[in-house]
Amino acid sequence: MTANGTAVRKESPRQRILDTAYQLISHRGVRDVGVEEVIAKAGIAKATLYRHFPSKNDLVLAVLEQREQVWTLGLVEAEARRRGAGPEQQLLAVFDVFDEWFRSDGFDTCTFVNVLLEMRATHILGEASIRHLENIRTVITQLATEAGLREPEEFARSWHILMKGSIVSAAEGDIGAARRAQAMAASLIDQHR
Repeated sequence: MTANGTAVRKESPRQRILDTAYQLISHRGVRDVGVEEVIAKAGIAKATLYRHFPSKNDLVLAVLEQREQVWTLGLVEAEARRRGAGPEQQLLAVFDVFDEWFRSDGFDTCTFVNVLLEMRATHILGEASIRHLENIRTVITQLATEAGLREPEEFARSWHILMKGSIVSAAEGDIGAARRAQAMAASLIDQHR
């Protein structure tokens, strides 16, 4: 309890490690972040880190899983569904979410793409990134199916190119990329009706 009687929420050591690694890896990549830095910033002992994550790869895999929960499901899908009146509007709302993200101080690009490019597709972390990217397409495929669009899986692949391309453009400094991608996305919806 604090002096004013409110409860203090104390995160578990595992969650502190994961949150610390998530922030570092999301902004700097896998190779640039060492376990010693994670240990120091999380304020835990080396043995504690290795008890929860036997290797750095295990830690990064957990970071990717957390990214999917927080970003893919918790932000992109949940917000798009909340904002759109129906499946087509929900699809387009993905780019409204992106527009806000690109303009925020928290914009950190796509961790899945970053890890895939950094580690390559044949590395365990690259393979995991590919699976998480597939899960994003699954969300889009579901929305396309709900919207009654033709070839929902093909649609999702094209849509995902717009998503990833807008992220790269925003990383280059084009904060209006989401709006341009949204205009192209509307045409893509028309093509698949």
